[in-house]
Amino acid sequence: MTIEEMKRRKQELGYSNARLSELSGVPLGTVQKVMSGSTAIPREETLRKLEKVLHKPAMVAERAEEYQVKKPGEYTLEDYLALPEERRVEMIDGVFYDMTAPTTVHQAIGGFMLKQLLDYVMEQGGECMPLVAPVDVQLDRDEKTVVQPDVLIVCDRAKFQNGRVFGAPDFVAEILSPSTRKKDMSLKVYYYMNAGVREYWLIDPEKKAVIVYDLEHEAIPVIYGVDAEVPVLVWGGKCRISFPLMMKTMGFLYES
Repeated sequence: MTIEEMKRRKQELGYSNARLSELSGVPLGTVQKVMSGSTAIPREETLRKLEKVLHKPAMVAERAEEYQVKKPGEYTLEDYLALPEERRVEMIDGVFYDMTAPTTVHQAIGGFMLKQLLDYVMEQGGECMPLVAPVDVQLDRDEKTVVQPDVLIVCDRAKFQNGRVFGAPDFVAEILSPSTRKKDMSLKVYYYMNAGVREYWLIDPEKKAVIVYDLEHEAIPVIYGVDAEVPVLVWGGKCRISFPLMMKTMGFLYES
């Protein structure tokens, strides 16, 4: 296969660079260079590994008839639910986006936030329910988009249907990783805003920063460091996530 043929096949299969790296064993940085064309003459071994993966079907279901390979943009909830359990993806407008396994830092941040949010709910009561991934969210209440936010708050209990969240959560936080950074910082801002998410956080472990979008009021994003107690706007700022406490408790994971 030529590089151009590989690019087309990668798009047909709906593979991200991260997913292609995971399946082939080729380092992510090398995959990115090959697919962007910045490496003029890739190593023969690298090309063989990529070609071996790209020659295969997109995935294998328990029964072949359960899953049909389609063009990106054509997948639906039925296709999503037919995926093997071990494959984690999100689907946005009928396109699959692979999700890599979360790191220890990623897991720790999500767990810490959930505890603080649940503590607030237990003290204050009310209808809101904080959750962490994996939770399927039919963001646009249609058959073409299912996302799995890292942390979310849903205050309308009628949105819990068929084991999924049907409609936009009130609050969403995404913890950035190299494979999801671009999607979380651009594509998802647009989709969350248009779906009706009221507040969106981007937590950047690498830069030790938290970007808060007040989507409900279309305000300019506010950037906090991990030395701040960040207010949860959907609760009027009465609940604050203590990032200093988080760093004190689990900051060592940043060095591991």
